[in-house]
Amino acid sequence: MTSTIIIAEKPDAAAHIAEALAQGRAKKRTSEFGADYWEFQRDGKQHFVIAAVGHLFNLKQAGGKGWSYPVFDVEWAPSWQIRAKSGFSEKYFKTIESFKGKGKDFIIACDYDNEGSVIGYNILKFIFGAEDAKRMKFSTLTKPDLQKAYDEAEAHLDWQNIECGLARHILDFYYGINSSRALTLAIKKSSPRFALLSAGRVQGPVLTLLAEREKDIKAFKSTPFWQIQAHLMLEGRELLAEHDIDKFWKRNEAEQALKGSKGKATVEGIERKEYKQAPPVPFNVTSLQTEAYRLFGYSPQQTLNIAQDLYTKAFISYPRTSSERLPPQIGYREILDAIAKLKKYAQLVAKLTQLKELKPTEGKRTDPAHEAIHPTVEPPSDLQRLTAQQRNIYDLVVRRYLALFGEPATRESANVSLKIGDQPFSITGRRTLKPGWMEFYGPLAKFEEVTLPDMKKGDKLDAKKVDMLDKETQPPARWSQAAMIKEMEKRGLGTRATRAAILQTLYDRYYVTDKSVRVTDLGMAVAEVLKKYVPDFVDEQLTKDFDKDLEKILEKKVKKEKVLDEAKKALIKISEEFKANEDKIGKELGKAVVSSQEDRNTLGPCKNCGGKLKVMFSPWTKKNFVGCSSWSRCKICGFTRTACKCECPICHKPKGKCEDKWKEKGWVPSCPTGYPLPHGASFQRLDKLCDKCNTPMIRVMRKGKRPFNMCLDPTCETKKDWGKPKEMKAKKAGAKLKELTGKQKLKAIVKVRAKEAKAKK
Repeated sequence: MTSTIIIAEKPDAAAHIAEALAQGRAKKRTSEFGADYWEFQRDGKQHFVIAAVGHLFNLKQAGGKGWSYPVFDVEWAPSWQIRAKSGFSEKYFKTIESFKGKGKDFIIACDYDNEGSVIGYNILKFIFGAEDAKRMKFSTLTKPDLQKAYDEAEAHLDWQNIECGLARHILDFYYGINSSRALTLAIKKSSPRFALLSAGRVQGPVLTLLAEREKDIKAFKSTPFWQIQAHLMLEGRELLAEHDIDKFWKRNEAEQALKGSKGKATVEGIERKEYKQAPPVPFNVTSLQTEAYRLFGYSPQQTLNIAQDLYTKAFISYPRTSSERLPPQIGYREILDAIAKLKKYAQLVAKLTQLKELKPTEGKRTDPAHEAIHPTVEPPSDLQRLTAQQRNIYDLVVRRYLALFGEPATRESANVSLKIGDQPFSITGRRTLKPGWMEFYGPLAKFEEVTLPDMKKGDKLDAKKVDMLDKETQPPARWSQAAMIKEMEKRGLGTRATRAAILQTLYDRYYVTDKSVRVTDLGMAVAEVLKKYVPDFVDEQLTKDFDKDLEKILEKKVKKEKVLDEAKKALIKISEEFKANEDKIGKELGKAVVSSQEDRNTLGPCKNCGGKLKVMFSPWTKKNFVGCSSWSRCKICGFTRTACKCECPICHKPKGKCEDKWKEKGWVPSCPTGYPLPHGASFQRLDKLCDKCNTPMIRVMRKGKRPFNMCLDPTCETKKDWGKPKEMKAKKAGAKLKELTGKQKLKAIVKVRAKEAKAKK
């Protein structure tokens, strides 16, 4: 029997594909390597659905290792063999490999974009030795869309996506490996500290852009100005009136205006204007990231990860889209009917389904592969089964979709002009007269509402007080993460799928920090050094030109090889600039590296001696811990004992092997304060002290788990319940039940039993 092998991008997607195509008859199997696959019969053929976990292949230098540059000889290799952090992919790789020879018909069912196409193509080429296959194209993982994608599968691979994706990977690898080697070798040659530095093809210009903003902020000189405000009373309500001159740049003029603002306020005129506010356009990935940041404070990468999870569960459409359009083919009414099954949205949907015609508001942006983001015809059966973050993003996508079909909102602006003494003032108000689409956006439609009381010309208002405010101009604001994503989009830096990851990479390298993106000393040094000595590397226009060339590959206007040849020429010139200035680059970056490492490793003050608590490494336990900066410092070099490499004046061996005598002659009396650090976790300082024990607080982050805050002291009373057996916690919960009555007790019992049942499972 002929077998068909369907290659999916991730296990969740594979499960949906198998379920849709087999109509519930797919058999889930587990390979000898531990990864799942699915098997079913359709149209007289045996089908296997196998899953990758993203990229099973990545690029590496061809022909061995080395630290010379520039490097252009690259090859694809299994991710788990070249990246330690990709070890989890080995079982998926070997499971797919075990299907070699079991079928000759292949269907690529990865996401329809550059990345998905490259993932599928590499598996097809390097594992199965095939050069072509059928291609499924879909924007949601719902049964109808997947069945249609299978029935209407394209006869050949989407070669333009593949060529563009391969070119992007190789281009970014060229920049990444060569910049990493150039910067790291410069540091190694001229600095006392080792540091592995890099700057990618797009990261470099983005970092430079942020550094320029940071320099503008630091160089900004404030200018004083004054404002006049009047607190007026009408029918027991206080109203704030602003002087018609927004800013007084001379103090004496402000003082004269203040002296002239005496007596009651007289209404001189009222101007009201009604205007329509159209519904928002559908979400693309950038607007979703921006709105999620505004409403929930989620970083762009966090939003993208959550949206991707909802997509793989088939609850929303493909999120990495630039489109702001929703074609009728997605089934407007069918989606509304599906959403109406969720009690939360039933009444809102009922209002829309009464409309004779459903026509969504749309934007101008398009995407050749996918429509705008929208909920699907397969909503979650229970919203409570989603995480709190998933519920927020799903609710945002649903409400945005509902709002698209609403009528424009009717708003009113009001301006009341007044005179206090001989000075002109005004009060402004804004209110919603008819909510229209805002009703569907619900609590997410946050607009200023300032309703003014009824007034008419000639009315008198009591002036409670008139203030003169001393102010000064403020420096340019730092970009928020969401604003930075929009700025990158505006400038054409990166793609819709990569911008969030690029920004996250700058955080991971400690080039930037904080929610409002602040460039660190290390980030400033890297940006300034690159701009000073290798300006082509951070040339924004060069990066945009390469991105345009990649788009031309997609449009069949240029060949991949030509784009890569141009990149090689540019990097050869950049490498020459690096080598010519290697000493200068190393010395300038070395200072920033030392400062950065000291800053990152300092967690706060020592409560016992006033020194600094720092992250240190123990050569005996091979673990990091927190110790005081006053701990065992060498009189000769000033380093702590573990970092000191000085010879003992007695035995002439490094690190003072004659412990007792070396303490007398070589070591400064020290503070013994120290604390353990959580294992298998990353952490960041919070710049605040614990209310109970007065030790610094840190935020602990473990992969796949919710971050939490803690102080450093393991004996602090805030940790008194940590590590207690579950039985003790259960007893404590049971004791609390006795204090409850009626419905409270019933709810608590149900909650406890649910937890016990979950624990048994």
